[in-house]
Amino acid sequence: MEKDVKAVAAEASVGPMASQSRSEDEESTAVKRTAAQAFSGAGMIPKRRSSSRSIKRKKFDDELVESSLAKSTSRVKGQPVIEPIRCPGSDLASSDKKKVMKTTDLTSVHLGVKFSCRFTLREIQERWYALLYDPVISKLAWQAMRQLHPEAIAAIQSKALFSQTEEALLAKITSSSQPKLEVFQDLLNKHPNVFYPSRTAKNLMVHWQLLKQYYLLEDQSVQPLPKGEQVLNFSDAEQVVDDAKLKDSRDEVLEHELMIADRHQKREIRQLEQELPRWQVLVDSITGMNSPDFDNQTLAALRGRMVRYLMRSREITLGRATKDKQIDVDLSLEGPAWKISRKQGIIKLKNNGDFFIANEGRRPIYIDGRPVLSGNKWKLNNNSVMEIAGLRFVFLINQELISLIKAEAAKMNQA
Repeated sequence: MEKDVKAVAAEASVGPMASQSRSEDEESTAVKRTAAQAFSGAGMIPKRRSSSRSIKRKKFDDELVESSLAKSTSRVKGQPVIEPIRCPGSDLASSDKKKVMKTTDLTSVHLGVKFSCRFTLREIQERWYALLYDPVISKLAWQAMRQLHPEAIAAIQSKALFSQTEEALLAKITSSSQPKLEVFQDLLNKHPNVFYPSRTAKNLMVHWQLLKQYYLLEDQSVQPLPKGEQVLNFSDAEQVVDDAKLKDSRDEVLEHELMIADRHQKREIRQLEQELPRWQVLVDSITGMNSPDFDNQTLAALRGRMVRYLMRSREITLGRATKDKQIDVDLSLEGPAWKISRKQGIIKLKNNGDFFIANEGRRPIYIDGRPVLSGNKWKLNNNSVMEIAGLRFVFLINQELISLIKAEAAKMNQA
């Protein structure tokens, strides 16, 4: 009995060990199988490429060059790398470091230097620290800088900011004097360690003139604000304004009354603008520009600034004439008509003596300031002002002939 118990205990202790070894063997065979499949199908299944670079982040100009350099180096991995000849004037990385060392403030660089994008101060700080301490980025940036043309390097170095020490030396030159280039050249020769190596006498002279313009020289003092009501310029007036008064609550009743008064004034102005063409017709009649003498065949006339069109049939079409299509009234003779449709509208005389215009073009036709949209029609009166795509006409009716037509129409109705 004791032997049976020991045998069962031995099997129980060996069982998990056997199952554990079995699971390890299965895992090892599965790993070998997947590895064999990967090696056998390496030519068929392409390797998936991934990038750790953030796509949405804005890139500096040297980062764009870095990516191209990285791709080119990976393609020609087997070829020997030939180091380019180092030019004494192509030391751009050290010049960039000197820019910050001269100003000793990245905030000044962020405010004074114009970058290709609107980078924040934190992005510039991160990029600066990466150029200093990240070996990969520093190496790629160094290679990109060494490949720049000397003229491009000189242009970048000429835009270096002035440090406080440099401006202090320039501020010692009095504003009353008229210094020449020789004075600034002597200043460069006396202080070669203070001024940036790319500085020229012309650059110093231009910057000194800016300091003089903004009253930053040592012998200059900022003008105080006027004590009276007289204000010199806009900046002085802005400082005089009390910001506390601007935060006061507005009078809603007064604002409402001002809004109503403004609305009435705009309405009156709009009415006067609409009545202006009608008054212009009256002025023309007084000054001698009378309506044309109608003959017995002219029902109405469409008078523009340059051309006068006569309507001698009960229905005429107006628009823009082309080689393929001719119309009765070619509005292109009056002025630029490229916005006018080929068949803009139709003017028709009814039996009762009323004239109507139907709009068949894309753009609206304005009759006495009222828009007539496409597919609609409107009645034309004597001296009605018609405006089509910036061209303005006055519609004149032959009252004598129209009165005869109305009389004949009345007789026909009575009969």
